[in-house]
Amino acid sequence: MSTASTRLPEGRYGRSSDDVADRRLKITGVVLGALLLALVGYFAYHYVVKSEISAQVVAFDASDSAVKVHLEVHKDSGASGYCTVRSQAADGSEVGRADFRFTGSATEIDRVVTLRTTARGTTAELLGCHAD
Repeated sequence: MSTASTRLPEGRYGRSSDDVADRRLKITGVVLGALLLALVGYFAYHYVVKSEISAQVVAFDASDSAVKVHLEVHKDSGASGYCTVRSQAADGSEVGRADFRFTGSATEIDRVVTLRTTARGTTAELLGCHAD
């Protein structure tokens, strides 16, 4: 003796509600994934392409009242802006912070700047550069 199947005959009554829900969920996932990818691409483009000034600390020399920071700056020709540098003491407290301006048509600037401090600084940290 065989048992009767509880499945509906295929194609006779249309799609089940589970199939419709699965299809809607897949479409929603694809749309949200595409939007997320577009958003990440937008921010990546603006971070990489729109960056007119970038810099790095090559070396620094600390004394009791100042830190001499050797900065290497790369910028677009004609762009102007500033870079923010700070110094911290051995205990982690901030002992100095200053903005240094970079203007002109040169695309690479190699400069030693002096950051005055309130106590002996043990670090020289570049916080960031911003175009005007």
